[in-house]
Amino acid sequence: MTDFNDAEARRALLDALAQTAVEAGAAIMVIFDAGFEVITKADESPVTAADQAAETIILKALAHLAPGVPVVAEEEAAAGRIPQVRNRFFLVDPLDGTKEFIRRGTDFTVNIGLIEQGAPTLGVVFAPARDALYAGDATTGEAWFETRKPGDLTVGERTPLRVKPPGETLVAVASKSHDTPATEAYLKACGVAERVSIGSSLKFCLLAAGQADLYPRPAPTHEWDTAAGHAVLLAAGGVVYDLAGGSLRYGKEKFFNPGFLALGGVRGLRALSAGNL
Repeated sequence: MTDFNDAEARRALLDALAQTAVEAGAAIMVIFDAGFEVITKADESPVTAADQAAETIILKALAHLAPGVPVVAEEEAAAGRIPQVRNRFFLVDPLDGTKEFIRRGTDFTVNIGLIEQGAPTLGVVFAPARDALYAGDATTGEAWFETRKPGDLTVGERTPLRVKPPGETLVAVASKSHDTPATEAYLKACGVAERVSIGSSLKFCLLAAGQADLYPRPAPTHEWDTAAGHAVLLAAGGVVYDLAGGSLRYGKEKFFNPGFLALGGVRGLRALSAGNL
């Protein structure tokens, strides 16, 4: 059983989570290349065989890597199978960006995040169509990027991740699909000079890699959408605030996030809140 208080054990677990995400990504790409049926869930969101295949791989791996640690996974939750959670649990989104996947884009990701005492601590984000793997441990401040093809379990060269230092101009990552006039006004008030659009949890990863400064998200999400990317960003030196201006926490009712503001190295921006969005 993993000793979560031991740095080497945590590093080994993070490596194993990365391998698991790569395996899940391989299963996703097989279905992506072969074609698939789209099913509409009860909440009207789409799901495919790729979501289910990836989640099966991840759940099996986590049962072996961290026996006894509860796992809240998107498709299990949709089926009503949600375990009781306490101080430590995993959040899994096997295919974040299902709509992008259906459109045959490349901005979809596999996400595995560990929550400890309400905060995301370990996170892995793998974009199989981009051969891009991001990982981090927020307790040690270690975050890295690696080029990895789906199914390739050979560890490659890892590039450390660090958020962008504050500069004269601000670059925002903001989803066009959740844009509002108030959000645009907020970005203008912050002095945003450039805007980058990208899907799924890759928004957090752009911040972690120093390619953008802020990511405002006024629209609701589920905790499994954000946990892994949030952990990577924290490990790289960033922060994520809730709408009240406090740190975004996990294990909330129905695992629901009303909204948040993610930042790289920049600080002191006007708070993102329900009142200014």
